[in-house]
Amino acid sequence: VQLQASGGGVVQAGASLRLSCAASGRTFSDYAMGWFRQAPGKEREFVAAIGWSGESTTYGGSVKGRFTISRDNAKNTVILQMNSLKPEDTAVYYCAADDVSWPTRDIREYDYWGQGTQVTVSS
Repeated sequence: VQLQASGGGVVQAGASLRLSCAASGRTFSDYAMGWFRQAPGKEREFVAAIGWSGESTTYGGSVKGRFTISRDNAKNTVILQMNSLKPEDTAVYYCAADDVSWPTRDIREYDYWGQGTQVTVSS
């Protein structure tokens, strides 16, 4: 499956951004989808994941309550709605697909990755 992330940008602290990830090439609903992020000099970090049906979700501790992951299987798209952004949310955000139906935080489980989209939050 091919993944294309978009929606990043430069915003001030407290603002919102909506990231999208468009999938193509395989049956989208066969995959759990995840978002990860990587700041300069840091390891890639789990942000959020969603199961194939959209009913199961899980979030990283630093974003829980501020970010929401959702998916539209008819449009082959997964969305990350990011609210109340903080400077520490600054990173390149990647979407990824896992060849199972349930969401997982384990980066090693993800089989396919998009190219990343930059999010910069200024204070």
